[in-house]
Amino acid sequence: MCGIFGAYSFSGEDVVKKIYYGLYALQHRGQEGAGIAVSNGKNIYSYKGLGLVSEVFSKEVINSLRGQVGIGHVRYSTTGGTFVENCQPFIVNSTLGNLAIAHNGDILNSHILREELEKQGHIFTSSTDSEVIAHLLVKELLRTGDIIRSIEEVSKKIVGAYSLVILYNNSLIAVRDPYGFKPLCIGKDEKDNYYISSESCGLDVINGELIRDVSPGEIIIINRNGIETYRIEENPGGSTCMFEYVYFARPDSIIDGISVYNVRRRLGKVLAKEEPCEGDLVSPVPDSGVTSAIGYSEELGIPYYEALIKNRYVGRTFILPSQEERDLAVRLKLNPVKPIIEGKRVILIDDSIVRGTTSKRIVNIVRKAGAKEVHLRVGSPRIISPCYYGIDMPTKEELIASSKSLEEIRRYINVDSLGYLSVQGLIRGIGREDLCLACVTGRYPTDVSCKFCCK
Repeated sequence: MCGIFGAYSFSGEDVVKKIYYGLYALQHRGQEGAGIAVSNGKNIYSYKGLGLVSEVFSKEVINSLRGQVGIGHVRYSTTGGTFVENCQPFIVNSTLGNLAIAHNGDILNSHILREELEKQGHIFTSSTDSEVIAHLLVKELLRTGDIIRSIEEVSKKIVGAYSLVILYNNSLIAVRDPYGFKPLCIGKDEKDNYYISSESCGLDVINGELIRDVSPGEIIIINRNGIETYRIEENPGGSTCMFEYVYFARPDSIIDGISVYNVRRRLGKVLAKEEPCEGDLVSPVPDSGVTSAIGYSEELGIPYYEALIKNRYVGRTFILPSQEERDLAVRLKLNPVKPIIEGKRVILIDDSIVRGTTSKRIVNIVRKAGAKEVHLRVGSPRIISPCYYGIDMPTKEELIASSKSLEEIRRYINVDSLGYLSVQGLIRGIGREDLCLACVTGRYPTDVSCKFCCK
């Protein structure tokens, strides 16, 4: 789902380190690659590579980049493979100025738009949909001569999810699609330097103050003239991804004015009411199940224990690109606390079940540690449909709940009982109805047919 960050200094100070630390705080949103592009008002300088933020950017690289405005990106691939050419930001030069772009989301009709651009002579260096947006912007910029009009025109052509930070000459621009699929917020620090971040935790790390979220369909431009906002003409209303609250966002973030931590705790309480269970202890599947497990434990009065200890030096397993890597990561990642588990009825709380293979392996770890019973409760509804807006679960065949009944899933995962949160319970726990629930309902906010045509 990627993480994006932008910085603009009205005081003229260098913003590279601020972008670096902002990306560091957003590392959970992408672990495959990272990049930074900065401008000194005349030229754009960039550096990107494969790996974690700390691996890509050495002290020497950070010191070599200088600029008062810049953007950064951490990559999680949905469109395009894991190659350095697919890392962002993308830079495109034109006679009207240089442009760099970083994108969080997925464009459904990117393959159609790319074919059209290639026929017109545009040359691509990557296989991502984000570079398609960059080329479309430059094309419209050459036609209109106005960056805001260009963004408005591009928004009419692309279908899908996009939160963007754009570096154009000496301006920082933030764009959130009309549905608001992906989060994006704006903040500032005590020196009146302004920042754009996928999540508010990216502002916290650089001691920035959250001003507000970028509204669905809003364009914000920051430059020496100040801050201006515009609206993309089409505004169908919000459909923010529910998975942000359930799994993806850091629990200390605030998305569209709602605390992610409070949401996950409420989800645990709602889950306890809908799917109660008798047991000796409640344990999370760390880390994303922790807060929901606290809520579940509180609601039922069953003691909360950490029965699984996480190796903090292994990243997320769902976000890794291949199943083989995910399986290996689970073995490296979690170790049971046998004295807590032995002879006990263990209730595991997880945020979701996508493919089911990781859940099965975790349950087997707990059983081998001597659990008398293992029960699994899930803080989201059954995922039955693929996501086309930026989460890497593109086919129904990958989703265990799309073809198996609750009992079949229970037997496959090897638990004594299994319970999911209901869709209505999810909505109550999050506290808003303007959500994208496509993966749990099969009803998509946009026309997704273009994802499958002309391929």
